Amino acid sequence: MQKRRRPALLASALAVTLWVITATSVISAEELKLSSEKHAQIESAIAKFMSANSVPGVSAAVVENGEYVWAQGFGMADLEAFVPATSHTLYRLASVSKPLTATAAMQLWERGKLNLDVPVQKYCPAFPQKEWPITTRELLGHLGGIRHYRSDSQDDPEVGNTKHFDHPIEAGLKFFANDPLVAKPGTKFSYSTQGYTLIGCAVEGASGEKYVDYVRKNIFLPAGMTSTVADDRYTIIPLRTRFYHKDDTGRVVNAELLDSSYKIPGGGWLSSAEDVARFEAVILSDRLVHRATRDIMWRPLKPTDGSKDDYGLGWGTGTEAGVSTVSHAGGQQGTSTIIMLAPERRAGIVVLTNMDHEDVPALGAELLKIVLDTSNKPAH
Repeated sequence: MQKRRRPALLASALAVTLWVITATSVISAEELKLSSEKHAQIESAIAKFMSANSVPGVSAAVVENGEYVWAQGFGMADLEAFVPATSHTLYRLASVSKPLTATAAMQLWERGKLNLDVPVQKYCPAFPQKEWPITTRELLGHLGGIRHYRSDSQDDPEVGNTKHFDHPIEAGLKFFANDPLVAKPGTKFSYSTQGYTLIGCAVEGASGEKYVDYVRKNIFLPAGMTSTVADDRYTIIPLRTRFYHKDDTGRVVNAELLDSSYKIPGGGWLSSAEDVARFEAVILSDRLVHRATRDIMWRPLKPTDGSKDDYGLGWGTGTEAGVSTVSHAGGQQGTSTIIMLAPERRAGIVVLTNMDHEDVPALGAELLKIVLDTSNKPAH
């Protein structure tokens, strides 16, 4: 196999990236609502992260007092065409897709259309019966016993899937429907993107609509997420970033190909920093689901094996600088993402990047501390 050449263009492209970070980062109108001190600290943290990790492009957003107040792009969305990243740039959300799907399922539960505690086959009869019943609640909390990918290798036909499916839920189920469960449902936390495809099927059965249509009409439109779409690699999608990876030498290259049409509910949406921030704002303001429903989503489940579990229904729980948080990170070919909220403070951050295998959760935690003004304060 011919070795990839190190193009001279790369050095100039990265130079342009750094110039864009420091001089011409594209700012949305909402910047005026964020204090200049916090803006300067956030910009500095992102610039350091990008420089240290050779990340081509980052878009970030902030929610304060339950409102989307700021978003900005840094660096480049496309190194070859010298297209800067903006607050409107569309990135692969990867597993940040899961809170969107969980919210849709909980909305249907709230409306009396989806019983979380009956066998999922009531809503998804295409999924075969297993040794034990599996409920939607268990699937939302990764307690359903559905396997994840078989490996982390690009050669895995799921991880590196390049086939496009016009019927995503039906096709996605076929990847794992006939496989044995990895554990008895309810007993053990076992993270599973495949399990979220099964939730997508339940959403379809309970709503009577295609999963993508239900989520678009009932989550995205009410939230004002007008740019969020499924990641269809054949469709021309304006403002979609290119996707990048670092090889073993640290050289920035194009990421491996991925067609995520088989896993949209758990890792197949494209969105912008501002759209995801709008989602945070409507969740914090109880405009998609009621406060009581939201609190159920954000309450960790308890596996019967007694192991510690910090995951609720589509969201992870934790603390940052003594403040309770809910969050979800994502990663796949050409992307690393994080959504993080501090519900009691009605604040949140979004970080989306066009480079895989980056520690974006650490950057997200740093930005949230800045927003909460806890960066230099001891935790109580």
